[in-house]
Amino acid sequence: MTGPLILTSGEPAGVGPEITAAAWAALRQEPACAFALLGDATYWRSRNPGLAIAEIATPGEAGAAFAAALPVLHRPLAVHPTPGLIAHGTAPQVIAAIDEAVDMAFSGAAGGIVTNPIQKEALYGAGFRHQGHTDYLAHLSARHGQPVQEVMMLVADGLRAIPVTVHIPLKDVPAQLTREAILGQARVTAHGLARYFGIAKPRLAFTGLNPHAGENGAMGREEIEVIRPAIDTLRAEGFHVLGPLSADTAFHAEARAAYDAVLCMYHDQALIPVKTLDFHGGINVSLGLPFIRTSPDHGTALGIAGTHTANPKSLIAAIRLAAQMRKAAA
Repeated sequence: MTGPLILTSGEPAGVGPEITAAAWAALRQEPACAFALLGDATYWRSRNPGLAIAEIATPGEAGAAFAAALPVLHRPLAVHPTPGLIAHGTAPQVIAAIDEAVDMAFSGAAGGIVTNPIQKEALYGAGFRHQGHTDYLAHLSARHGQPVQEVMMLVADGLRAIPVTVHIPLKDVPAQLTREAILGQARVTAHGLARYFGIAKPRLAFTGLNPHAGENGAMGREEIEVIRPAIDTLRAEGFHVLGPLSADTAFHAEARAAYDAVLCMYHDQALIPVKTLDFHGGINVSLGLPFIRTSPDHGTALGIAGTHTANPKSLIAAIRLAAQMRKAAA
């Protein structure tokens, strides 16, 4: 993990070109955060007039170029989309950039991957069949011969929140919320916190699924039959665990001080507190992969693409965190 960070292009019609330029400007004097963009240098110039760009041939050239110009591994797009308007002809190259970044990580050419936001519905016509970046990266890891248990961890203002079930309808959560799912996510989270965040014995909290954590079965039995048995197993394995907690009291400042990460039972239970604490600065971290991956915790923002009003704070934070994780794992 000694190479530079690789930043994927994401959806080119979105705000990726603008926040990438702003992130480079903010980080250019921080050598540890040097990154190379996998993208179309010509298109990035058109979206950011006056931006200094250095076209490089290999990731290893990024460090020397970074202070003076945005290093770009030039990968021409089939079509240059109008900001805010998806051009489906770019989808194969959006996917190819992710594939190539993972190849670089496995070869050692990349010290970590930071992904710009994708527009998933734009990719489906090109064969994309995944819920999002995280499970696609797990798929690519398996293709490289390393099957993984992936974990999506959201980070903001000191809070680390993991949704055990992710991009599924709320009605399907109880069926997919299994003891094995909770155990797998918890073990990967603990290992990731130790390796990348320097927390040797992480304190893991768990929310309940139902209001008031089920109130001893009065409002549901998932806490009794699924969540608590998983917590008991983890405690017996030597993990520091807490819960199940009522989700409505699990995220205030005093509660957050009692744990290093909280495993939540469904998507919004984890993402609402993260985005409330720091809407513009949240980070998506993939744990369990054989490489570092972070991402801004927002979408493509097609509605403001081209206006140069998108807030780059989340991408800047994602790049800095990837650099810190690389250093911790060295």
